[in-house]
Amino acid sequence: MIQLRKMKADEFPQYKAYFIQDYAAEISSNYDVTMETALARAKASIEDDLGQGVDTPDQVLLCPTLKTDESQSPVGYLWCKPNIKDRTIFISDFYIFPQFRGLGYGTSALIALEELYSNSAYDEIRLRVAADNKSAERLYLRAGYMPTGINMRKAITNN
Repeated sequence: MIQLRKMKADEFPQYKAYFIQDYAAEISSNYDVTMETALARAKASIEDDLGQGVDTPDQVLLCPTLKTDESQSPVGYLWCKPNIKDRTIFISDFYIFPQFRGLGYGTSALIALEELYSNSAYDEIRLRVAADNKSAERLYLRAGYMPTGINMRKAITNN
């Protein structure tokens, strides 16, 4: 149903624009900061992690596409980081465009990622899900991912 292909350089600006807004919303929601502060953090994060765009070393940017679509138009984005030392693939970001949700494409993309790295030096795929992203949590559980812990935080009140 879904295949993965490398993100093209001309697709990166659109991905970056989506990521900054989406990650800033997550930061603001989960860390009690203003959207302005969250946007600054999200911009800094993507510059630190993907400063060279699709050619950033040790980062893999993929686009899930429909196997039947000859144009290979993306139905979402998948950013992961292989770590050969730990023998893991870490999913940094996974996004299916809203019009393609609920059709099994998310699960199919995760299966395609697993197939991409099967018969390789990697043993597992890892990820983090924001506490308020219940639909992503359900997707990963359906796809066979298991919780490994809970991130927690507490703000320090100033006297």
